[in-house]
Amino acid sequence: MNLVNHFRRMARNNAWSNWRLLDACSRLSREEFRAKRTNFFPSIQATLDHILAVDLYYLDALERSRLGYAYFATRKPIEEFAVLRTDQIATDQRLIGFCDRLTTTELNREISIDRGPKGMDFETVADTLAHLFVHQIHHRGQVHAMLAGTSVHPPQLDEYFLQFDAISRSPDLDILGIEGPEQVV
Repeated sequence: MNLVNHFRRMARNNAWSNWRLLDACSRLSREEFRAKRTNFFPSIQATLDHILAVDLYYLDALERSRLGYAYFATRKPIEEFAVLRTDQIATDQRLIGFCDRLTTTELNREISIDRGPKGMDFETVADTLAHLFVHQIHHRGQVHAMLAGTSVHPPQLDEYFLQFDAISRSPDLDILGIEGPEQVV
């Protein structure tokens, strides 16, 4: 497997993991979704909103759209679960599309990331994607831990890559209309 293929698989894993986590969160009451909790961000809502905001920020840089750091100054947090879920699913599909269009040559392309007062940052597509996936995993883990303090059981989020887990992931992948890792080339 090459790195392009790995990123394509990671994009699908990301969409699947977000789907499972958001499906669990859909069963929370509005109060549980917004309740103050001990975490880097003060609630499940705020953490999921942060994941989406950062996904959009880096995806914009990867796509050379130039939204930039100003995006954070003008963006309003998404407080309604249904809107957040819809926007995250659309963003995950956008990321899959970006990774599906990647070539080996593109991985080394340098992109500019507007860091606002810190200036411009220049990173490769590969390093930016790697960072984005780690960022998502990090904060999904926080939401997963916060779910343990609610009426909703946290879902399994690590059943995407191994063939052994195919039976566990296939119903969700069918709903999402995305391939399992063995089908991604």
